[in-house]
Amino acid sequence: MANTITSIKIPASPDQVWQLIGGFDSLPDWLPYIPSSKVSEGGRVRSLANPDGDTIVERLEVFNHKERYYTYSIMKAPFPVTDYLSTIHVKADTDGKSSLVEWSGSFMPVGVSDQEAIDLFHGIYKDGLEALQNIY
Repeated sequence: MANTITSIKIPASPDQVWQLIGGFDSLPDWLPYIPSSKVSEGGRVRSLANPDGDTIVERLEVFNHKERYYTYSIMKAPFPVTDYLSTIHVKADTDGKSSLVEWSGSFMPVGVSDQEAIDLFHGIYKDGLEALQNIY
């Protein structure tokens, strides 16, 4: 099992950031490379389109509004991994004015090295969090 985590400081309160990213269907609101999302199964499954026209289907596994995080798994995607589980978490930064957003994931690489899979998802998380930071 491989894993990666990245985080970024956002100059907004945790509640403000969670308001934007906390909805399981909100990726198109802040993630440039996900232009559309459709939810099903009462909001617990999302089908995402990426710019290449691939479909990514993810399932919401855990949602904690009070602690501002959710965990999801991938049901279908063009990625060389299985057993993917990821969490996005918005925390208060130590300065009391801004947020620390963490995006982490664990997965089993298939047909690629652990490092190649780690580099893939670390890049996705890093680019996504930088796009989020640019909103603020």
